[in-house]
Amino acid sequence: MQTVHLYGLKKCSTCVKATSWLEQEGISFQFTDYRDHPVAPEHLRAWADALGGWEKLVNRASMTWRNLPDDRKSPATPEQWLALIAEFPALVRRPVAVDADGGVGVGFSEKKYAERFAG
Repeated sequence: MQTVHLYGLKKCSTCVKATSWLEQEGISFQFTDYRDHPVAPEHLRAWADALGGWEKLVNRASMTWRNLPDDRKSPATPEQWLALIAEFPALVRRPVAVDADGGVGVGFSEKKYAERFAG
């Protein structure tokens, strides 16, 4: 049985839906709240690479993003993205799901999770 590692915020409604779905399906998972346990920069870089860029990892529709000053909304380097996420961890899309093979996905939908984990 594979173990899924979820990263998110414990009070995030989407994270709660994802963990509930995994529990109902009997899928083993670990959950890390990245406010309490910040994600290492090398993991963030790997996630961004796996997803196809920082723009896929960061939720630019969030209130956190919209409330940033305009000059902070154009990070040009991975280091600038990492600094922004370190300062505002809620910018990362939730949840980030990493499977046993290292596959990375963001967000939750029952259909997506069924295709990915319930096979």
